[in-house]
Amino acid sequence: MSVTAEPKTVRAYVDLQAAQRPDAVYLIAAESGMRMTFAELQRASRRLAHYLSGMGIRPGEKVALLMHNGYQACRLFIGAMYGGYCVTPINLLAQSAQLEYVLEHCDARIVFAAPDQLERLKAALANVARQILVVECNVDSQEFIAGPETAENLPAVGEEDDALMMYTSGTTGKPKGVVLTHRAVISGGQFVSAAHQLGPGDRVMASLPLYHINAQIVTATAPLVHGGSLVIPHRFSASHFWELVAQYRCTWINVVPTIISYLLNGTDPLESGLDIGGVRFCRSASAPLAPSQLRAFEEKFKIGVIETMGLTETAAPCFTNPLDPARRKIGSPGQAFGNQARIVDPLGNTLPPHATGEIMVRGLNVMKGYYKDAEETARACTADGWLHTGDLGHLDEDGFVFVTGRIKELIIKGGENIAPREIDEALLKHPAVLEAAAAGMPDQHYGQEIMACVVLKPGHLCSEAELQEFCLPALGKYKTPKIIRFLGELPKGPSGKVQRLKLPG
Repeated sequence: MSVTAEPKTVRAYVDLQAAQRPDAVYLIAAESGMRMTFAELQRASRRLAHYLSGMGIRPGEKVALLMHNGYQACRLFIGAMYGGYCVTPINLLAQSAQLEYVLEHCDARIVFAAPDQLERLKAALANVARQILVVECNVDSQEFIAGPETAENLPAVGEEDDALMMYTSGTTGKPKGVVLTHRAVISGGQFVSAAHQLGPGDRVMASLPLYHINAQIVTATAPLVHGGSLVIPHRFSASHFWELVAQYRCTWINVVPTIISYLLNGTDPLESGLDIGGVRFCRSASAPLAPSQLRAFEEKFKIGVIETMGLTETAAPCFTNPLDPARRKIGSPGQAFGNQARIVDPLGNTLPPHATGEIMVRGLNVMKGYYKDAEETARACTADGWLHTGDLGHLDEDGFVFVTGRIKELIIKGGENIAPREIDEALLKHPAVLEAAAAGMPDQHYGQEIMACVVLKPGHLCSEAELQEFCLPALGKYKTPKIIRFLGELPKGPSGKVQRLKLPG
């Protein structure tokens, strides 16, 4: 299905909403209650553009952000793209070496940073050869850069211009800078808005970090497209999540499976008397959601779950389940929406339904390429626009995709391919298990054996032998983990997605 709209850049959408609905609220800061209208967003975006121009930052150059979620972070994120600059949010979880690499590699000459990030930022900059201006920003402040609010002398912005650069997690090497044009960013926002039938009356609880593609496109760009609004807390809090949803009358929530796990084990808003009846659906993305958790969430909170899938390289969304509950397929992130999808074998041949291979997608939302890395770009993108996702799976006869794992994470035991997700789902059915992730470990006989790491629910106890016994009926002896490790938490990226390659061996 294709989705089209007249505006093709972030600036065009800001100007459109400011002209048609100037006093409508775009953003609410959850903790302070501060509100930003579309007209205020437009004025702030123009001031930022003039400020950056006055500092000698040229159109198209990178503007880096090192900030927690908040009023200022969102204003800077949208404002930089509006002004014709390429915004580069930096992962706050990045270690020192990774932070130094990103700052050096991205070529930004200015970085906006929260006060609590200044010390580590300055330490990283000491090892960066290029001079970079640091601008301190309080995420909760309404004060903003002084400057003209006019559109005069702003550089032109086109749909093929760079708008956003996000760095991959770098679990298998140095992070790669994914460059997304205005066309890709806007297409991502359009796909979300159209797939979920969102409009001006919709408001999303935006708990995911704004330095991740999911939050940037789904909860910041999509409301800009459909004229809705977002509530942005500093960070996700299981104890306050439903209170904020009820207080600000959110109509949809955007989460990842990790958040679903914590909400399932938290307080029940219905028992607390909170009014969450206005929530139309829960959107889950960034990692596969176990069917058992999906069903438990719907039963406990009486809110339907729409499982989706996206990548940084596709400006977030590329698959989604339908809004109609009768058409959803549990265990699948849905059908291609706004782009095309196919399954290929190692030689690139398209496979028939139900045959497993690599998932490939093509559409307006696909990245321009990896920054300063033509070789990796050529590996990822074909000449006719198809993107290698690196994910394994199959399509059914209705075009629903079923993901079995990452190619690099596949467990190969005795020559048999084993999808880690199958192990995860078996372990997650145990009443004591909060989170689970399986991975391969070296073995002299089989090449690889199966190892799983689990996090237990608070107050629950369980032994390795008990879990192995529990897995036998579902997995059989061959696929039951040989070793199960108990951890306080699983290694995760900024979106909450488990990083299997970082699990202890």
